[in-house]
Amino acid sequence: MAGGSNNLTGTPTSASEKELMKDDYSLSKVPPEKRSMSLLSVANIALGISTAIFFFQMGSVMAIQFGAMNALVSGIYATIVAGIISTIIVYLSAKTGMNVNLLSRGGGFGYIGASLTSLIYASNFIMYCAFEGILMVYAVNEFLPAIPTWVLIVFFGSVVIPLNWFGIKQLDKIQKFTLPIFVIMLAIALIVSFNRASAYEGNFLTFMPEGVQFGGTALLLCIGMQNGLLGLMALLASDYARFLKKEDVKVGKYIIGFFPQLLCFFIMGLIGIWFGVRMAEGNPGVYMVQLLGIGGVFFTILTQVRINITNLYSGSLSLSNFFENIFKFKPGRPFWVIVSGVTSIALMLGGILDHLSGVLIAQGIFLMAWAAILISDAFVVKKLLKIGPTYYEHRQTNLYGWNPVGVVAFIVASLLGSIAGFGYMGTFLENTSAFFSFIIAFIVTIIMAVATKGKYYVREEAKDVPEEEYIAYIHEEMIRKISAD
Repeated sequence: MAGGSNNLTGTPTSASEKELMKDDYSLSKVPPEKRSMSLLSVANIALGISTAIFFFQMGSVMAIQFGAMNALVSGIYATIVAGIISTIIVYLSAKTGMNVNLLSRGGGFGYIGASLTSLIYASNFIMYCAFEGILMVYAVNEFLPAIPTWVLIVFFGSVVIPLNWFGIKQLDKIQKFTLPIFVIMLAIALIVSFNRASAYEGNFLTFMPEGVQFGGTALLLCIGMQNGLLGLMALLASDYARFLKKEDVKVGKYIIGFFPQLLCFFIMGLIGIWFGVRMAEGNPGVYMVQLLGIGGVFFTILTQVRINITNLYSGSLSLSNFFENIFKFKPGRPFWVIVSGVTSIALMLGGILDHLSGVLIAQGIFLMAWAAILISDAFVVKKLLKIGPTYYEHRQTNLYGWNPVGVVAFIVASLLGSIAGFGYMGTFLENTSAFFSFIIAFIVTIIMAVATKGKYYVREEAKDVPEEEYIAYIHEEMIRKISAD
């Protein structure tokens, strides 16, 4: 950290900095002795994220617009891709004690370059906070239409701020308390919908809108929508996996990495398809109230509060990282919780849900490129090619501001992905633009690492990084150096 400690963990040395950080470690890696959360606790938070009814909405909307089977197949695709990426990111995060913002510093971007990804990351969480928040507004408005929507937006946008104030431990408690309620109420809603006359008489998985067929453009459109979500979900788990106990990493990378993706994209998506087809309604904030009355209002509020406290948490971490690196402004994470919450309220008032499709396309392109760079850097550049250090350095005093390896790869992939996403490279690449940007970023990262010979990863190699945090074993690194000499 600039002006901070150059010790192993990079933790602040002044009392004021320690007070600002508390248990969040928004500006440094989690030290080994603080990686003490049980696998159950971290998994509980990850599951809380995956149970957002926004995933119901995705399944419902895709089924109604493009057919149930197209929606289902796209959910299977998203589960596999996000599951693999997330498992890798969780492993890197738990191994090093760093979230993706900090991993990016030594993972190809440099400390200023990584700040740009932090700002993009934060903006995604703030937008999702608005998407999730507006569903609560729809639910209450469906039950009590007399209350002005702007009043509901301000209320629900504000209520999650104090729930996020004390960080990771408070998130764990809230998720543990609310998960059983969520499961029970979802079961009741499914039973009620099963016993209610369906808007579609056949098997819900056979539903297909008039003029739409299985596969082709309809399936590509569904995949395009999923791509906007899977990049975020794959990266998100790093904010919590970094607190995982060392002995739980081997199993935890699958439980925290893959299983939540199975839950949100396949199981929640399938339930959303069921509700959407039977109720002929794409908005869960509406059909949950139609099924359960005031209970549906409560259910919607409960699930959306669960997800929005995690959205604000991750968004505040990323904003802390960006402003500390670029402007040396460190007011503490609670300050950024307020900023994130107020910004999401403004987006809801501005009608962000009307621009959902465009937002998902852009998010998918940027986040998938970022994920590709981290994976390519870890397993090809660091582990296979042994270019640069085979550990992650996050301390500013040991880093260059910019590393062209990740920065160039990110810019090239984002530009080409955006051109494809706006339809200038044909229908296929338009709807697979996020995956297209992933492939480009992965390849360009390797090319840039070879071209620069790893020169811009660190100013000087650290001697205080524990062996278990290396991507490749230390003795392999030493053999490489001896051979070079």
